Amino acid sequence: MRKHHVTFIALAILVEVGLFGATCRARAQAEKPTYPAMAPVGEYLMADENSEIALARSAAPASISDQAEVMVLGQKGFTTAVKGTNGFLCIVERSFGAASDEPDFWNPKVRAPICFNPQAARSFVPIFLMKTRLALTGKSKTEIVEAAASALDKKELPALEPEAMCYMMSKQQYLNDRATNWHPHLMFFAQGDVAKSWGADLPGSPIIAANDPEERVTIFMVWVGKWSDGTPAPPMEH
Repeated sequence: MRKHHVTFIALAILVEVGLFGATCRARAQAEKPTYPAMAPVGEYLMADENSEIALARSAAPASISDQAEVMVLGQKGFTTAVKGTNGFLCIVERSFGAASDEPDFWNPKVRAPICFNPQAARSFVPIFLMKTRLALTGKSKTEIVEAAASALDKKELPALEPEAMCYMMSKQQYLNDRATNWHPHLMFFAQGDVAKSWGADLPGSPIIAANDPEERVTIFMVWVGKWSDGTPAPPMEH
């Protein structure tokens, strides 16, 4: 789960979607923070590994996720629970995927299933895994942001590959306290602040954009009409 998108994430990714627009942000800033600090680590974990694997796989249609690698969260970070064969990677992103100024950054209820394509798994996921490890060791938001920036500057993290994208189509997703499961959608990642080149956020455009300067990408979101299990999703609000 990232500034202005659903996931923190979204996704921080995350995402973060129209619900992270100016109106919601102004409201959040005016209210007392609901999650001012990290909760006990155990609150971010799922009790049953099989349940986490199933939730992670629900991010994408079974034709994709059944052959994907799956990572689960432990006390020190994400580890591989299931080896994949198609290059995709499914995880349940926690709140640390969001940008540091998001009110849900420490929200232990966030469960955002995401299935990344091979390009994103190789080049976008590493920064989220790094942020998660730092959060679980007790680092502050400032320390996490500074460490990520340093790693990017020193090229210790991979450069974003072209065509990086992911699926967020789980009916069970909990993106934050405002959006809950929002809508099934796809996310595409592009380096830098490039929303205008996609025609995003314009009247009639189906593309939502969120610039994430902390991770140095623009995240483009495209709503889809069905959940990963094939059932219809609620209509998109306008």
